[in-house]
Amino acid sequence: MSRVVHFEIQADDINRAKAFYENVLGWKVDQMMSKENGGMDYWGLSTGEGVGINGGMYQRPAEPEDQYHLYDCTVQVENLDEAIEKVKANGGTITKEKGEIPGVGFFAGAKDTEGNRFGLMQPTGWQPK
Repeated sequence: MSRVVHFEIQADDINRAKAFYENVLGWKVDQMMSKENGGMDYWGLSTGEGVGINGGMYQRPAEPEDQYHLYDCTVQVENLDEAIEKVKANGGTITKEKGEIPGVGFFAGAKDTEGNRFGLMQPTGWQPK
C-alpha cells in the first residue's frame, strides 16, 4: 500500500499565497531553495505536528501545459465555521458550503488566493490514520 507523503501548490503570487496559508491554516512557510543557490525558488509548507504531511510551494510556470490550479487535499480543522471565515477574510473563496458527511464530519470546499481548490474537514466520528 502506498501513502501520500508530500503535496505541492503552484502560486501566481508567492507572498500572497504565503500570507493566505499562514493566516488561514496557521502553516509555517519558509523558503527552502533558491535559484541563487543553483536550484529553483521553493518554499516548504510545515502543516504542524502529529499525523499528517508537509508540502511545498513554487511559482506557477508560464507554460499553460505545466500549470494546474488545484491540490486536492483536505485539511483537518478544529472549527470549520472559523476556518470558513478565515478563508473569506484572507482573499479565498468557499466553493462548497458546509455540509455533513455522516459518520465522518463537517466538510467545506474552498479555493485559495491562487485559484487552487482544497477541502476543509472538522471530523466528528473519523480521524486520519
